[in-house]
Amino acid sequence: MKVLLLSRNGHLGASSRIRFYQYLPYLRGAGINVVVAPLLPEEYLRRLYIGDRMPMISIVFAYLDRLRCLLKSRSFDLLWIEYELFPWLPAWIEAIISQLGVRYVVEYDDAIFDRYQLCSRGLAHSLLKSKIDVVMRKAALVIVGNEYLGHYAGLVGAKRVEYVPSVVDSRRYRTERIGDDGAFTVGWIGTPGTVRYLNGVLPALTEICGKGRVRLVLVGSGKVDLEGLPYVMRPWSEETEISEIQRFDVGIGPLDDGPWERGKCGYKLIQYMGCGRAVIASPVGVNAKIVEDGVTGFLARTTEEWVRSLNVLRENSSLRTQMGASGRRKVETKYCLEVTAPRLISLLRDAASQVP
Repeated sequence: MKVLLLSRNGHLGASSRIRFYQYLPYLRGAGINVVVAPLLPEEYLRRLYIGDRMPMISIVFAYLDRLRCLLKSRSFDLLWIEYELFPWLPAWIEAIISQLGVRYVVEYDDAIFDRYQLCSRGLAHSLLKSKIDVVMRKAALVIVGNEYLGHYAGLVGAKRVEYVPSVVDSRRYRTERIGDDGAFTVGWIGTPGTVRYLNGVLPALTEICGKGRVRLVLVGSGKVDLEGLPYVMRPWSEETEISEIQRFDVGIGPLDDGPWERGKCGYKLIQYMGCGRAVIASPVGVNAKIVEDGVTGFLARTTEEWVRSLNVLRENSSLRTQMGASGRRKVETKYCLEVTAPRLISLLRDAASQVP
């Protein structure tokens, strides 16, 4: 079986890495030959994360390269697409390849449809507001990372919708604590594009940090200004992200409560839990499913709830250990590659065998 993987980014792209690349050894072991063809070069995200942009001509060449890849699409049993073929262009190509009998699977771990539907640019909104609806309807299979995305796919008429959560490789994630100097370490991991969600919990973090012997560590945030709050920034890398989380006592996952956020898949919470860490998260979207309040951590909506949760975990190390162990068990049963890889393999084979 031959699959053409049309991902958005290379390994620097969290969604591409988590939803696609980490499965490749399993797929190849199952006899599925995957040819990887990311749309955008690594340089795109490197520039984006420092506030720069690639020249438009480079984006045009990237789109042309994808068109060249698609000319060979009929030599594959299946196309495996991240979100869409061409961001910010109508779904013409998806419609054409579907009409030609080319089967494709499309994956979502973000509410890309909201990006277009809520776009304030009149022409873009008019042309693209129903784009993802078309992409989903033409797909042999839509794979989603949470129920919010799956519900939308069902509403717009997708032929088949299947849920596969974002997961970690539990064999790589270790629960040992690294570097214990007695300070209570509150940790967050993400990207420069998601660090804004910390703004909603700044009052709570400021209060807890004011009590001394508390350390706030941000991994992958880039340069930020948290209004005088004491914190340490660490660079993100695929090689060090696990060891950075092992330095945390508690992992946090604040989110705004909006349509885009309801489409997120809670990956950072699963990472924390994979390392055996208690978590505190906003009860938004899939967060409320991943975190069992009072068992694997706490769900906190208001500043008072965040302060109370942080204080409880700061003062009770045995509770942190107990919650971390519960979280790790949940990862091992629901949110790890060993559980989801066989299911993904089966889904891709089923989609490839469908009659056009």
